[in-house]
Parts: sequence; C-alpha cells; structure tokens
Amino acid sequence: MQKLFRLVRIYRVAARYRLGELLVAVPHSRILRVLLKLPAGSHPDIERLSTGARLRLALEELGPIFIKFGQLLSTRRDMVPTDIADELALLQDQVAPFDSLQARQLIETALGYPIEERFTDFSTEPLASASVAQVHTARLKSGEEVVIKVIRPTIAEIIRDDVALLHSIADLVERRIAGARRLRLKEVVRDYELVIFDELNLLNEAANTSQLGRNFKDSQQLYVPRVYWDFCRPNVLVMERIYGIPVSHIDELHKAGINIRKLAETGVQIFFTQVFNHSFFHADMHPGNVFVSREHPEAPRYIALDCAIIGSLSKDDQQYLARNLLAIFKQDYRRVAELHVECGWVPPDTPIHAFEATMRAVCEPIFQKPISEISFGQLLLQLFRTAGRFNMEIQPSLVLLQKTLLNIEGLGKQLYPELDLWQTALPFLENWQKQRLSPLNNLKKVREKLPEWIEQAPDLPDMLLDALQDAGQTRQQVKQLQLQVEQLKKNQQKPAGPILVTLLIVALLLAFNPAFTNALLTSIPIPALFVALIGLGYFLARRFR
Repeated sequence: MQKLFRLVRIYRVAARYRLGELLVAVPHSRILRVLLKLPAGSHPDIERLSTGARLRLALEELGPIFIKFGQLLSTRRDMVPTDIADELALLQDQVAPFDSLQARQLIETALGYPIEERFTDFSTEPLASASVAQVHTARLKSGEEVVIKVIRPTIAEIIRDDVALLHSIADLVERRIAGARRLRLKEVVRDYELVIFDELNLLNEAANTSQLGRNFKDSQQLYVPRVYWDFCRPNVLVMERIYGIPVSHIDELHKAGINIRKLAETGVQIFFTQVFNHSFFHADMHPGNVFVSREHPEAPRYIALDCAIIGSLSKDDQQYLARNLLAIFKQDYRRVAELHVECGWVPPDTPIHAFEATMRAVCEPIFQKPISEISFGQLLLQLFRTAGRFNMEIQPSLVLLQKTLLNIEGLGKQLYPELDLWQTALPFLENWQKQRLSPLNNLKKVREKLPEWIEQAPDLPDMLLDALQDAGQTRQQVKQLQLQVEQLKKNQQKPAGPILVTLLIVALLLAFNPAFTNALLTSIPIPALFVALIGLGYFLARRFR
C-alpha cells in the first residue's frame, strides 16, 4: 500500500505540473498523456510557467532521487532542449532550502553544543541547497573560513520509500518484459540503494574527501578542500570554504582568462587518472560540484566538492576496460570482440566475426569527429540494440562509471565542443598500459608481495589438497596421488635438483586431472604457487638426499 500511495503521489505531481506534453515524442504514450491531462489540482500560475520550470518544480517536489535524475539531464544538452536544460541546471545547487532555524538546531544537536561555542559568523541564509543537504558558511574561532553541510530532515524516509518503489518496478519489468533480464535492473537498483544511503552519512563523504585529497596531494590539476574532522558527525560535515568559478559559468571563465581548451583536456586527464591510477573516482561530477580556481589561468586547476558518491573498479575491470578502450581507439574491432568474450560480458559461444562487424558499424562513425558532432546518446542506443542481439549483460560494477562518463561528456560539450576526446585519452591509456607492463613496475610489485608469498609457502600441501577437493576430487583420488608421490620418492636413487623435483610434481598434478589446473590457478596466486613449489622442491631434495 505504501508503494501504491507513492505511485499515486508521483502521478498527481506529474499531472499537476502538466508534464504530459513531454511525452508527445514517446511512442505508445497516448493513454498516459491523457491521464496526465486529468484534473489534479493544477493552478493557473503553474500552467503559465515554461515546460522546463514545471519539470524542475515537479522533480524538486518528488525528492532526491528525481532531483538527481534532473541533475544528470541538465548536463546532456545534446539530448535535452536548451530551455529545459537551463531550468534543470538549477537543481545542481539551488533546490528550495529548508528552514535555517531547523538547520541550526540539527547542527547544534549533532555537535552537542551551541554553534557560538566553536564558530563565528554563522550564516542564516544557506550558501547552497541541494537534494540531500544544504550548506551554511561560518568561521572557526581560530579564523579559518568553513562551510557546514547538514542533511535535510526526514530525507531518509523519503529515499527509503522511493528505493522500495524502484525495486518493485525493476522486478516487474524483469518479469514482464522479454529481454529485460540482461539489463540486470534489480542489481542496478541494489547498487544504487547502497550508494544513496551512503550519501546520507556525511562521515562517508568526509572520508572520501580526505582520500581524494591524498590522491591529488600537491597536484596542480585538482584541489580538494580540507575536512575538519573534529566537527564532523553522521549528519554534519565541516570543511574548508573555497572560492572559485562554477565550471558551468562559461562567460565568467572567459572573463577570468581561463584557457578553456586546457581546462577541458585537464578534466579528461583527471578522470582517467582517478579511474586507472587510483581506482577511486568522483562519481557525481555534475557542474554544481566542480569549480575552477582563478589562479594560473593558463594552467587552470579544478576544485572538487561533494565526494559523497565515489566509484571504484577492481583490477580486472580496470584492465579489461583499458584494453577495450585502447582497442576501440585503435579501431581494432576484432580485439574488442575477443575481449568482451574473455571478460564474460557476452556468452562464450558468441560468433567473434559477427560481433566484430557489429562493433565496427557502431563505433566507426564516431571517429575523426570533434565531440560536438558525436552523440553518445545515439551511440549508447545502438550499443543496447547490439546487446539485445548478442545477449550482452549490463555490468553493475560499471554503472557508476557510465554515469560519470555522461557527466564528463556533458561538461566537455559545455566547455570546449571541439575537444577531441579520443586524442586526449589515448596517450594516457597507452602510457598507463606501458607502466603496468614495465619490468621495473612488476619487480616492485613482486618485492612488495614476496613476504606474503613466502609466508604462504609452508601451507602449500594443504592448499594443494584443498584445491583438489574443490575441483571435485574424491578422497580415493587424493590417496592415489599421495601414493604416486611416495613411489616417486622411493624410486629416486640420487638427489635430484629441486627444480626437477618441482617440475615432476607439477606435471603429475596436471596430468592427474585437467580440472585441477583451473581450480589451482583460481585458488592460489601464481607467484605464490611458484615460490611455494620451489620451496617444496628444495625440501624434498634435502629430505631424500
């Protein structure tokens, strides 16, 4: 019933703000357009507003999840009319604030003392107001200027109801619509639920901000404000106040003499640095969270705010993503098809030649064009059609990355439409791949891991037996393996070199059951296995000398 009430409220808000006209271009939406024209308390003042203003007010009234959707749309001016995008851009930091006295009470309750005890010049009017929280300015007794961010009251209950509704919709779509399972909507909603509730705990944002600051310590490309941990609570965050130009204020950037082309290229480099070097990327990069320093206009520096939503990729995802992007940039569509099969994004029986041809047809048109002439919306649409043909599944671990890419592209289009995204990203990826494969870099990794491998070496016999059992071997087969090893020991007349003994044991294990190979390599790191087997060889050589 609660979900039904929420759905009815969404309908009433959409009808009151007369949003049915937005569906004119949507196929099979006639019934819904008629329903949205039914009386639902619409006021003449509302009807006189522009379509964009009505949409903004409706999303604002429906709450944070809808506001965030509007924030994303505001960056896609290639997909949304300019007047609507201008209105939705107000959702980035100009959402209607809640009462300042209530904000003050929330802050004092969280801190446990009156604001005047530790702060001066607390602003009555908020500096900014967004979907989940609003920000007030103040000054510490020690003189530093700060901002105080406080979570909106009752916001958790609203989000909880909306997320429950999203779960129901995802479940209904997957059960009722053919082919919808490959979109993995339920997993996407579960991931988003974790993200949005993490955003409600400002201690998470404080920790993310500190980590991002360490990652870019002394960087001339990105500055991250300082967090004042003594004043941080789950619903209150205190951090350094910064002064800069909002990245979406293009005219102001020009007046300040900012090198716009350099700024756009630096933004792409920062993004790829976060994704591939740090595996820790700001995943809410709408213009309201990004500022530009006025210092050094020829080498402009970004300022990042609101680190509540952070994305991270596993090493496997990093490598597969980088290799896919490099293959696409080099127009090696055969390699793209092979990588999709290798990483499990498409079924193993996918015909490589057919997938290669489809990827070529999708990607080839976007090359040799500036970003202003590339519609990634159309590109994504074609890729989803391709996904339907080859049963490609949406990767939940990459959803945040995909969202961030949309934000980055939107910023790039606003800043410098002539930016060649491919030529900016390609040198970075090639250098990253070269460093990853560098012998010196790998030697450093071996040196770091060596103590751990040596520590694991004495446990090799147990690890080998566990691997056999995990591969489905019976106790009798394990016993036979033990007898064969014992027989090898008895037949040995002269002390063999440890490497020879090791190779014989490995050959015996691999020959005994091919399934053992996969189980062994997935359960024991290869370098650890190598060190441990050498150690075992030395032990047997000395034992039976």
